Amino acid sequence: MRLPLACLLAALAACSTHDSNTTPRPPSPTAAPASHDDRMAWWREARFGMFVHWGLYAIPQGAYGGKTDYGEWIRDSAQIPIDTYDRFQSQWNPTAFDADAWARAAKAAGMKYLVLTSKHHDGFCLFDSAETEWDVMNTAHGRDICAELAAACERHGVVFCTYHSIMDWHHDDYLPRRPWEAKSRSAAGADFDRYERYLHAQVSEVITKYRPAVMWFDGEWESTWNHERGVRLFDLCRELAPSMLVNNRVDVHRSGMQGFSQSGESKGDFATPEQEIPPTGVEGVDWESCMTMNRHWGFNAADTEWKSTATLVKNLVDIASKGGNYLLNVGPRADGSFPKEAIERLQQIAAWMTTNGASIHGTTANVFDATPWGRCTVKVADDTSTIYLHLFDAEKGHHALMLKGLTNPITSVRVLGERGVQSPAGLMSPFSPTAPFVEVTLTDPDPIATVVEVVVQGRLDVVRAPRIEAESQQFVHALTASITSESKTAVTTWTIDGTEPTADGARAEGPVRIAESCTLRAASFVGGQRATEIVEQQFTKVEPLPPVEPVANNQGLHLLKSSMVTWTKIPDGRNDVLVDSWGTTETIALPKSPGEHVALRYRGFLQVEADELYRFALSSDDGSKLWIGGQLVVDNDGLHGSIEKRGAIALGAGLHAIEVVWFNATGGAELELRWATPGQAFVEVPKAALRH
Repeated sequence: MRLPLACLLAALAACSTHDSNTTPRPPSPTAAPASHDDRMAWWREARFGMFVHWGLYAIPQGAYGGKTDYGEWIRDSAQIPIDTYDRFQSQWNPTAFDADAWARAAKAAGMKYLVLTSKHHDGFCLFDSAETEWDVMNTAHGRDICAELAAACERHGVVFCTYHSIMDWHHDDYLPRRPWEAKSRSAAGADFDRYERYLHAQVSEVITKYRPAVMWFDGEWESTWNHERGVRLFDLCRELAPSMLVNNRVDVHRSGMQGFSQSGESKGDFATPEQEIPPTGVEGVDWESCMTMNRHWGFNAADTEWKSTATLVKNLVDIASKGGNYLLNVGPRADGSFPKEAIERLQQIAAWMTTNGASIHGTTANVFDATPWGRCTVKVADDTSTIYLHLFDAEKGHHALMLKGLTNPITSVRVLGERGVQSPAGLMSPFSPTAPFVEVTLTDPDPIATVVEVVVQGRLDVVRAPRIEAESQQFVHALTASITSESKTAVTTWTIDGTEPTADGARAEGPVRIAESCTLRAASFVGGQRATEIVEQQFTKVEPLPPVEPVANNQGLHLLKSSMVTWTKIPDGRNDVLVDSWGTTETIALPKSPGEHVALRYRGFLQVEADELYRFALSSDDGSKLWIGGQLVVDNDGLHGSIEKRGAIALGAGLHAIEVVWFNATGGAELELRWATPGQAFVEVPKAALRH
């Protein structure tokens, strides 16, 4: 069944009034923004966008060779020979494609921006490219999809953005070849540097022709892409469009599906969690969760596992409450129409957003330590601030909603959409640890999420539990811990003698020095009354691991290599791994072109100069582990992209047995070990400290 286009537009247009005057506008792409915050402002205000995965892969509808579980990766996952896949180009004729309908659908659902796949991994371009004939202009349809959709988005107040794959299975110079086509499609003569020039030329076309507000890159995880190439591509984007946003997949060091970069050197304006929502927001980091409505990104006719509208809306609320953006995908059919299930969900999202869109757009993250009733978003201003309480699955009747830690006087309370009767809590004075709370009586609660709007006087000030931070929970001699609170009205105190903090106790006004094992406790107070829970952190004084006394006159470590390993994690019996070759190395670093399906084992001794707690940071792609003195110190195991994990161990002055095991399945390869002593920054373990 397909809903007529007129029905879709009529239904969605009826829901579109809520955001007619609030569409965020990015600065001109060629204008240099005054700051990073200026560049990000429109995107942070938007909070909600539409992802569109569309290309030749929609033609087979997810079916090939008797199987029906394929999506946009069908060329690779179904192992379709390139000559066979090329035939889909002549079949491209999306007669139902209506760019205005797509833009209206996104706008009505409260989606402030739209990201279109200008080119996915199969290399086929939805734009007019002078660099290749593998594009939409060389089809029976013969229309520039990017141009039409960019113009439609402009007409309807939706910000146009583009996805562009770094990976390209069609280009003769792209490497590596798919393993299954190595024999049928030789890589002889392929030149990845030449491919990089092609990639830059096409990205330049997209930016200069269609002026996207975001370049959303993908496919950066293969071994041929590296940080230097990522920097060059990022710099090209900045040169052509200084205000345009670029996601972190332009570079390496992304932590798999979690989507956050693991290196401060990585380029990109925002992180990209995929098919998941982080458990919390990340302070100082912009991020966007991209997720599907069912299981596939590209259209799959057999995929019936559609998420409910309730799940999609709650995802949006959850993400906004953590300070992130939600990029929700639609995979159109080959004819250019949206699946009826996607249309139904867009209509239902539009209905919810018509009433409650103000609680999403332009908001920032939750400000309370606990929200048992659901989720919270806020809008902060100097004179008046607004708190939005999202009540999930609320029932009819009376609700008392605790806003623990709020110090601002409440001026009004209402339920968005007038879905009930409410009574404001009134001015809140003086502060009480059991208040404030707001009371609402719901007569017609929203079945997904009822939103209660609470307006308060002044810039929002919520007393949250203080944070205790230290480099480690263990120490050899002493350490310092910091206690921080964001509230300007609260007093924070602490104890280390086993008692609970009191209002007149030691104030957290500087570092706390700890020289013996103890439990550090802290709490915040307003008007002499405790306003937060007591937080605590245990610190333990430890004895250093005694050194060994081997003969280790030589600098460096033994290095053993094993080929043809099929690990997904490092086996417990690593001592039994067959060794193809061995030698020595001066540093714990990968040799040039280490290869795939390989494992390396570094063994020897670590020389330390003083009794101290040593912290170690182990970065790798794929898995790695660090042992010192036979103790596992850092576990960074498993199949993943570039991730850093940390650990600590107390060591006595002298030599200690050290072992690092690393493996690579396929794709990128990376290994780095750094260390730090108390109060110092992490640095690479020096050559002089490695002995054998």
